[in-house]
Amino acid sequence: MTRVLITGFEPFGGESVNPSWQAAALVAAEPPAGLTVTAVRLPCVFGESVAALRRAVRESGPDLVVCVGQAGGRAGVTVERVAVNVDDARIADNAGAAPVDEPVVPGGPAAYFSTLPIKACVAAMREAGVPA
Repeated sequence: MTRVLITGFEPFGGESVNPSWQAAALVAAEPPAGLTVTAVRLPCVFGESVAALRRAVRESGPDLVVCVGQAGGRAGVTVERVAVNVDDARIADNAGAAPVDEPVVPGGPAAYFSTLPIKACVAAMREAGVPA
């Protein structure tokens, strides 16, 4: 059985819900065959979310980690190929911080690349009727 950790975020920016957490919780409640899924809700606070993710990985020992976020205004699911190692807030987080051009991981690489087969993920979602 493959162990999956899926994360979403708590509400922020004055919203009462965060669709990323709703999606993660739904997947964990009814996992696909062959998977055991643990969902973790991350705080919308710069620095704290990374620490909470690292804790969740240590505690659950997953084979796969899928981090889900919200990108307001997008009409479909976007699978990210690259995560740039920069915090640059458009709005303040839930603790009031709004960093500009600060590294997420000081001393880390400029970017992190996903190891997921991005195009296959998008094709599978489209085949299932999910806009992606």
